[in-house]
Amino acid sequence: MSTSTPTTAVIGLGAMGLPMATRLASALPVRGYDISAARLELAARAGVTTAGSAADAVRGAQVVLVAVRNAAQLDALLFGGADDDGGIADHLDAGSAVVLTSTVGTDGIAELAARLAERDVDLVDAPLSGGPARAGAGDLLVVVGATERARATAAPVLDLLASTLTVVGDAPGDGQALKTVNQLLCGVHIAAAAEALALADALGLDRERTLEALNAGAAGSFMLGNRGPRMLQAHDDGGAEVLSRLDIFVKDLGIVGDAARRAHLAAPVAAAAEQLFLLGEAAGLGESDDSAVIRVLTPQRRS
Repeated sequence: MSTSTPTTAVIGLGAMGLPMATRLASALPVRGYDISAARLELAARAGVTTAGSAADAVRGAQVVLVAVRNAAQLDALLFGGADDDGGIADHLDAGSAVVLTSTVGTDGIAELAARLAERDVDLVDAPLSGGPARAGAGDLLVVVGATERARATAAPVLDLLASTLTVVGDAPGDGQALKTVNQLLCGVHIAAAAEALALADALGLDRERTLEALNAGAAGSFMLGNRGPRMLQAHDDGGAEVLSRLDIFVKDLGIVGDAARRAHLAAPVAAAAEQLFLLGEAAGLGESDDSAVIRVLTPQRRS
């Protein structure tokens, strides 16, 4: 297979993995795998060739794109858990690259990269942002930490997925570090938007006009503009469409807190935002859209 059209495996066909696999399959030979039979069926309907196991998916692939939930899942996928025979690392071709798209934090990334390097496999640390719709359109924001060789191997895949790709360093972990900083701001901005709109509601202001006015001035932000309309739907029957789950920010702000503590850096604003998301999760909103965090502040919204 040409290096410009590398055979690519996508492991994890969830909310982000499936649209990425579908996007890649429009130009590259792609094999996808997920532990969920329902997700495999959806992938097949979308034109993605599915595999019977993760090992089958990665055999002969030059690029393996991984979309997992957290660091524990990543480690188990690569090197196996206590109750199985091993992970996909035993089935990867020498010279191939594993592209990590998930936000898992910097802890342990260098060690994972070193273990893969023993097999002559590169790790491309490439956490991304943008949501499912942008994933399917190739409009993601990707930050990359990887060696020059690794970036060259993964380039055809990343070029199809990213509208903005920033190389932040030559080592795996650099991408996770920048994404951690990014998630600090995103989580704080969502929490601040929720607090502002809750205050507007408590003061009796018209919700839609308030949001429009705030977005038109210096108080505006991407998260206010993006999540604000969904916050106005948070108390509707069924709530807002789930585009980014609330419990993702429980995870990500936990990563932020861990990173700040390791750096001996106080992060009081991030910690306050994390508590708001934790309260939302405790209230049963973990699987709701993250805009539903406003319900922690407005449990009895005025009619």
